[in-house]
Amino acid sequence: RLDISDVSAAKAFIGAAKVDAVINCAAYTAVDKAETEIAAAFETNALAPAVLAEATRDAGVPLVHVSTDYVFDGTGQGPYEVDDPIRPIGVYGASKAAGEYAVALGNPRSAVVRTAWVVSARRTNFVKTMLRYGQERDVMRVVDDQRGAPTFAADLAEALAVVALRMISDREAPTGLFHFSNDGPTTWHGFAAAIFEAAAAKGLKTPKLEPIATADYPTPAKRPANSLLSTARITRDYGVTPRPWRDGLPALIDDILRSPA
Repeated sequence: RLDISDVSAAKAFIGAAKVDAVINCAAYTAVDKAETEIAAAFETNALAPAVLAEATRDAGVPLVHVSTDYVFDGTGQGPYEVDDPIRPIGVYGASKAAGEYAVALGNPRSAVVRTAWVVSARRTNFVKTMLRYGQERDVMRVVDDQRGAPTFAADLAEALAVVALRMISDREAPTGLFHFSNDGPTTWHGFAAAIFEAAAAKGLKTPKLEPIATADYPTPAKRPANSLLSTARITRDYGVTPRPWRDGLPALIDDILRSPA
């Protein structure tokens, strides 16, 4: 309904719709393609948030913007805090970092919520890919030296709504940077093992799982070795306490099996 990189269109839309807040979930997320499609990545991830920040500021409404763990270089040992220095190692991360700055500078009533490893019953994501490959292959080799915590899209959406609704009702609501992911560190290999364990319990075929190093699976864009995000600030300021990802995995797989599209 809206080209969010068009300043006049965004202002007209937000004004006509008489919105109370804007949550920006739009992003260019093709991490590897971004290494060559630099302009496209920055248009969606940096210019568009700048436009939305300007439009929401002029309309006098808050903006909640979704960002990513890729703004960090992944060399940290523990979960990243919101005020840790950012140091993106690829175009995607750099474009998202630029978007964070644009939002913060463009609208003082804004919140940037970084997340990581998002999965759901819709669109392409790691859980759906593992389930599909598990039916097709006898052996799966999955990276075991990248750490993170999976995030259920529905849980992220609920957290974003909590932040936005509070910012609507309270002009003094906390602003700035926040992190949200579900609770529990793992690796992609560990996540895959949990997926196949849950799938096997539902009678699905599962493959043999082998751990590999990142170096064994080269990609055009570098991935952060550590994608863990501390959620302490969103819990402190907004009362949002993420549930363990393992608790929600069986229900997610049920949803995928009911609607695999």
